[in-house]
Amino acid sequence: MVGTDMAERSVGRFLCDAFHRVPAGSDPRFGDAMLDVARREEVDVILPQSSFDLLGLAEAKAHFEGVALMVSSPDAVRRSNDKAESYALLDEIGVPGPRWRRVVGGAAVAEAAGELGYPGEDVALKPAFSSGSRGFRILSAEADRREQLLKNRPGVAEALRLEELVELLGGDETPLLVMELASGLERTIDGIAEGGQIALGHAKTRESMRAGLAMYFATLDDEWLMEISAKIVEALSLDHFFNIQLVGDKVIEINPRISTIVYQEDLNLPWLGVKHALGEISGEELAAHRDRVRPTRRALRYFDQVEWDEPFA
Repeated sequence: MVGTDMAERSVGRFLCDAFHRVPAGSDPRFGDAMLDVARREEVDVILPQSSFDLLGLAEAKAHFEGVALMVSSPDAVRRSNDKAESYALLDEIGVPGPRWRRVVGGAAVAEAAGELGYPGEDVALKPAFSSGSRGFRILSAEADRREQLLKNRPGVAEALRLEELVELLGGDETPLLVMELASGLERTIDGIAEGGQIALGHAKTRESMRAGLAMYFATLDDEWLMEISAKIVEALSLDHFFNIQLVGDKVIEINPRISTIVYQEDLNLPWLGVKHALGEISGEELAAHRDRVRPTRRALRYFDQVEWDEPFA
């Protein structure tokens, strides 16, 4: 197993047989760097894990001859990673999502927030291009900065009043989404797609947040979640891994990549996805594993640590 990262001290390197530093996924050199690693290490399949790496790999896919590159088309990646495009797609295909506005600058944020019910209702803000909880903020007329200062841990995402945000943004030209603040249980659907069809997948809860990451998961048997996922996967013609996230009954994220997996001793989605990408099992054989999904399955995350020695310079 060969690992790559833009950081030398990536913990994942210690899980790999070989490791290479590469440029950031947004760097124009990223595709060529990954192709060089693939050739030098005689790689059979590439499994990207970061949203920031997807587009560079998708655009370079034609050059990876003889290497199974587990990424959807550039168009699917762009539409998924651009949250405004994602929400427009949800509206188009009749899948529930939050009410939203795509805006630039503080004045436009204020106008959009008012249209969505602020100050009577809290709303959410997020960069149009982002990953996970990066840049996500709640706009609330009841935000109490003094209480946050005295009681919150460092790094906790804090609610802002609209006037504070407008002052911070000024004329910043970053595309932003102002959207309805969805509420309720967080759930995701993880799966493997083939030509816009779900070959294998299941739903799970996403609970006990810490630093923006879910720490507890419960596998679900929910046909409605699988049905709306099928609509999204088909509309985007997704291939390989996907992850669709909901809060309450509203879809808030479409990720055309692998995410946190709940493992079973008889069901290992990453390994099945790799074997499928290599042509070792068919879509029909993947589908035959659906009956193995156990709604009783649970997963609890925790933090571990590695140690090593480095030679003196």
